Amino acid sequence: MEVNNGTKVNFSLFVIVIIFFIWSVYKPAEFLTWVAEVSPAVVVLIIVIATYKRFRFTTLSYFIIALLSILTFIGGHYTYEEVPLFNWIKDEFHLNRNDYDRFGHFLKGLGVIVVREIVIRNTPLTKGTWLFGISTSIVLAVAALYEIIEWLSTKLPNAGHATKNFLGMQGDRWDAQWDMSFALVGSILSYLVFSNLHNKLLIKLQHLSVVPKKS
Repeated sequence: MEVNNGTKVNFSLFVIVIIFFIWSVYKPAEFLTWVAEVSPAVVVLIIVIATYKRFRFTTLSYFIIALLSILTFIGGHYTYEEVPLFNWIKDEFHLNRNDYDRFGHFLKGLGVIVVREIVIRNTPLTKGTWLFGISTSIVLAVAALYEIIEWLSTKLPNAGHATKNFLGMQGDRWDAQWDMSFALVGSILSYLVFSNLHNKLLIKLQHLSVVPKKS
């Protein structure tokens, strides 16, 4: 029964993600920007779906993957610097920029739980400083790689408006450093807040995987 409940939750998350994806692709602000922003999330989702039967994550990890995918679809649809809610926040509080990208990078720190699960289930590491250090370092490395890709996009021939939207600096020359810092802080906080819950879910998942199904 617990396996069925978990499967239903995972399927519900999948349906929600697909709905947001369909909405996102319908008349985006800039199609090439949408492709650039959404492609990484689509690749991750394809991998997660393709390996679902062989490597099933905890529901917490699937929730995080779904949330981060949805955030990416929203940013791709509007472009990160034009997300309406954060434009309203910008105007209401007289900010210098639309901070949806900062918010997104901070929440991408949640990905540390997914990385943590992969490390725990595929290496001898279980708990302790090494697990924390490696998991957060991987998140920071991914954030840095993304910033490098954004920078390289400006070096492409005929780089134009779509590239500017993809880069999303909004006049801040320290944009890359801020984004990586937010991802790092988000990963540290996520690790501290969700590790205990994640441990319980991992134990539950392990128990369900070894308990034979009832006939």
